[in-house]
Amino acid sequence: MRKEAGAVSAAAILVAAAFVVPHVDISQVDFPHLDLSMTPLINASPERFRTFAGTAPIFGWWNAHVGPGTVPAVMIAVAAVLWGPALAQRLPWRWLPWMSWAVSCTWAFSLAMVDGWQRGFAGRLTARHEYLRQVSGVTDIPEALRTFSSRILDYQPDSWITHVSGHPPGALLTFVWLDRIGLSGGAWAGLLCLLAGSSIAAAIVVAVRALADEGTARLAAPFAAVAPTAIWIAVSADGYFAGVAAWGIALLAVAISRTTGQPMLAAAGAGLLLGWGIFLNYGLALMALPALAVLLSANSWRTALTTLAPALLAALGVGLVFLAAGFWWFDGYLLVQERYWQGIANDRPFQYWGWANFASVVCAIGLGSVAGIARAFDLAAIRRRSGLHLLVLGALLAILVADLSRLSKAETERIWLPFTVWLVAAAALLPRQSHRWWLALNVTGALAINHLILTNW
Repeated sequence: MRKEAGAVSAAAILVAAAFVVPHVDISQVDFPHLDLSMTPLINASPERFRTFAGTAPIFGWWNAHVGPGTVPAVMIAVAAVLWGPALAQRLPWRWLPWMSWAVSCTWAFSLAMVDGWQRGFAGRLTARHEYLRQVSGVTDIPEALRTFSSRILDYQPDSWITHVSGHPPGALLTFVWLDRIGLSGGAWAGLLCLLAGSSIAAAIVVAVRALADEGTARLAAPFAAVAPTAIWIAVSADGYFAGVAAWGIALLAVAISRTTGQPMLAAAGAGLLLGWGIFLNYGLALMALPALAVLLSANSWRTALTTLAPALLAALGVGLVFLAAGFWWFDGYLLVQERYWQGIANDRPFQYWGWANFASVVCAIGLGSVAGIARAFDLAAIRRRSGLHLLVLGALLAILVADLSRLSKAETERIWLPFTVWLVAAAALLPRQSHRWWLALNVTGALAINHLILTNW
């Protein structure tokens, strides 16, 4: 337990520092050759600081509150700690992924409802920077795709709003299509994100079973079902993006382990989902690292290559469809970097966010998951190419690359959901007798954040 205690202690200190440092005045310290500024936001009035950095490293506002979701959320948390591990062991396997999804969905919805129906759920995706504000303006989908890149940069008469410009067209198209079939408005959009995002719990269980064994998957299930990531899954479009990517990885794991009678079909499905994912979020290109980790766990290079081939072809097929429609991914990626620096990112210094981003990751996954991550650094398991260990390390590497790119400064508790959800699975590596304690720590942290901070998502 020494390794876990060290990791959790370091993580707790990191989180405390990230919350405290922005409010410590070090302007009087006389070190003329050193830049000691650790503010999360520069060029900011007190009001702007409170709005965009008052609760850094989490994006939100201090607001101790309760709501309609408080009692259900607490009840789910208590039940998960007291009975979750035992129930996960007893349930028939065919029911476990479905139960994990159901509990995760209820948990996420309850946490959202702490802020109330409109503020916590139905109104989240109707804010002025969100996708739904742009949906009514898309009257010609082919034309929108052909001209998408030309509208990414800011300060043009027809510039896309913030979230639309910051993502490939697949994200906007999803909500346009939802509107076209009659499911318009924030509640339907929120439901899509909730269902897709909460299904990650089932994807984790399926993937862990394929990469490790059923026993390990059963150990992971309670942690996946009541993960603190649920705070940002309900409701943000990133919950939907993370759900798509998670099932892509899960299908890849099923294909590589040959636990299905149709491994090539599963691999192609993985490629379709991961290919669609990079047209939802440019950052999902980094899902190549967890995907590579899954491929490395194959029992032979032949298995890895025969899995990679259909997955790669399917992903390329998605790219070709968008190219034929007039959108070239690399054009959008280059332009979105320019747009990124036209906005608030220019006022978010890397001196703070370069390390505080990791504090937001700790808040998103919980200290119990941090303890599990400490166990993932097992050289013997890595040498024998244990799939779960490699997947966790692949997700960590993706987060590190994203951080060093300087294109992820703040809001990473939401933006990095596609990566952080796999860190939750690491808790399955902890000693079974300790699971209740780590689960309790995770749900307590999630409830505290959700009731003390009015999160922006």
